[in-house]
Amino acid sequence: ALDKALGGGLASAALTEVHGRQMRDAGAAAGFVLALSALLLKAAAPRPLLWIATSDMLAQAGLPYLHGIARLFGIAAETLLLAEAPKALDAFWIAEEAAGLKSLSAVVLELPGKPRHLDLDATRRLHRRAVLAGRPVFLLRHSSGPQPTAAPLRFVVSPAPAAPRRILGRPLAGSIGPPAFTVELEKNRLAPPMRLVLEWNADELSFEHRAARHESATPDPVALVSLSRHGTDMAAPARPRMAYGMLRFPAARRQS
Repeated sequence: ALDKALGGGLASAALTEVHGRQMRDAGAAAGFVLALSALLLKAAAPRPLLWIATSDMLAQAGLPYLHGIARLFGIAAETLLLAEAPKALDAFWIAEEAAGLKSLSAVVLELPGKPRHLDLDATRRLHRRAVLAGRPVFLLRHSSGPQPTAAPLRFVVSPAPAAPRRILGRPLAGSIGPPAFTVELEKNRLAPPMRLVLEWNADELSFEHRAARHESATPDPVALVSLSRHGTDMAAPARPRMAYGMLRFPAARRQS
């Protein structure tokens, strides 16, 4: 559904804006950008991914966790470059210089709120350099509302509740499934705004539309493996106990 609304898919040489309305959605918005970057790395030759962020942005949202990024998105630590800028103006300068480099797979510019230097002129330069270099540039904004930019697309991303994990085609009761994103396509020249829930498949490195996947499935609250009907449970009932209750410490020796 999203590919159809985008006219076949996301443009690989353009400025794309992704932002969350609240700072607590920073993990979901950043994860969505990492998923898009993983799709690019999957379809082309591996090149470094440059992540640019201001110092206050990293202080609020945290540094990228390399082990988790490699596990969930298949982006190796040696292919992720991090540039920390003291101010938003410095981050824009780094992004403009990097957007024209064909040696990078993508450029991510992460900013909080509505920086004073974020205007149509600055985003036009980013979009033009991305088109000329044939590489995407992602403008990742947190805790902010809509603002005029030159990006042809704008996604508003927030976390969605995870569905139960599916085993043998059935939902497993009490389990937590793959990460899910509530994605709103707020700005699009090809189709009207839309909203959908996407699940990220870390093994296949692909998105799945939850409505299409669970369309005919009905929730099953019953566990796949039933409890034993013969005898008692092997596990003893849990009781409150101190971890060091059985230890004995020797008495301290007096020094002569």
